[in-house]
Amino acid sequence: MKKRVLALLLTAVASIGLLAGCGSSKKVTIAVPNDTTNEARALLLLQDQGIIKLKKDAGITATIKDIKENPYNVDFKEVEAAQVPNVLKDVNYAVINSNYALDAKLNPKDALAQEGSSSAYGNVIAVKKGNEEKPETKALVAALESQQVKDFIDKKYDGAIVSTVDNPGNGYDDSVDYDSLKGTTITVAASPTPHAEILKEAAKILAEKDITLEVKEFTDYVQPNKVVDSGEIYANYFQHQPYLDDFNKENGTNVVSVATIHVEPMGIYGGKSDSLDDLKK
Repeated sequence: MKKRVLALLLTAVASIGLLAGCGSSKKVTIAVPNDTTNEARALLLLQDQGIIKLKKDAGITATIKDIKENPYNVDFKEVEAAQVPNVLKDVNYAVINSNYALDAKLNPKDALAQEGSSSAYGNVIAVKKGNEEKPETKALVAALESQQVKDFIDKKYDGAIVSTVDNPGNGYDDSVDYDSLKGTTITVAASPTPHAEILKEAAKILAEKDITLEVKEFTDYVQPNKVVDSGEIYANYFQHQPYLDDFNKENGTNVVSVATIHVEPMGIYGGKSDSLDDLKK
């Protein structure tokens, strides 16, 4: 009798082990940006792919706390946006802004999934409030909204970065007295790729009018707004409007956008996993 009971117990234990083995024992980790708007943007992309489901009222300020359904039991690793590519090798997937993907020598066309070119996330030129109508601002915007710069974006980035300028001009604003700006230096805070590269193309246009466009490169999402708000640097070019709105609200800064130049579709990149189908295995 004891042998029979023992046999039944062993069989039960073996069955439990077999059932446990049938479930997914691997841990799936996805890295996402940790700033409010980019995290929400990443989560919305993951929702579009059926990986998670957000609460009904979660919008462009959603965080991982707003995840209503997580059917694949994904663990999220929140990382400063510029550092997300650096953790790609340590996670299964990472949701990365195109500019940081390019910095890390990743090809946005290799993304496993990519968001649409939503104008809500177009990257803007921003200045300190009160400087919107200054000739320096108008000259800078005209150069960036030129056909020359649009062609540069189209050719260099081949769809990874998309110009949002509908009616590109010749690079100059007829309302600006360019003679009065001769010898002027306009400083702009920007992330290295693609913003600084695009600005260097615009600098060629301004140079024709003896205006120097000086690009100051930053690798974070905080200082570019602070230096513009303080007046240390004239303008910046690194962010989209939702991020700027949130930054002003959280920091009491007065930085305003004056033009939208391009959009960088956010993408899901494979790290330890090379297909989104791996989630369902």
